[in-house]
Amino acid sequence: MSIKVQQERFSPGTETEAMHAAQLGIGAVVTFTGYVRDFNDGQPVHGLALEHYPGMTEKALAKIVSEAEQRWPLLNVRVLHRVGALEPGEPIVFVGTASAHRQAAFDACSFIMDYLKARAPFWKKERTPQGERWVEGKASDKAAEQRW
Repeated sequence: MSIKVQQERFSPGTETEAMHAAQLGIGAVVTFTGYVRDFNDGQPVHGLALEHYPGMTEKALAKIVSEAEQRWPLLNVRVLHRVGALEPGEPIVFVGTASAHRQAAFDACSFIMDYLKARAPFWKKERTPQGERWVEGKASDKAAEQRW
């Protein structure tokens, strides 16, 4: 398991390759990469700032990953989330799961991302033409969490 919260940009391809290289018994790697969009709720977004509480955030992410590892036979898990100032088009989150077979990797990746959106302690502030605004959690994120 690898969990990182960082300000630096990352390469999703490099992260994926590192997951598979860690163990040749891996038959499937499923990844999700989230990017900063230039709009939200029909409004332009020029960038965002993502805040968190160091230590608390990593602990919450580790708990989510641990729950996934209890549900599926995973061989590797990688969660990387950026904080700080981000611009549209930049990667913000990477979730990768690896297993001997594809279904466990698919399910675990979806589970981790759904739980991350609903439970991870991150606070997002968008920069818009009208000024800055905090982004509220969405009901759809809570609904996605409930399916598990």
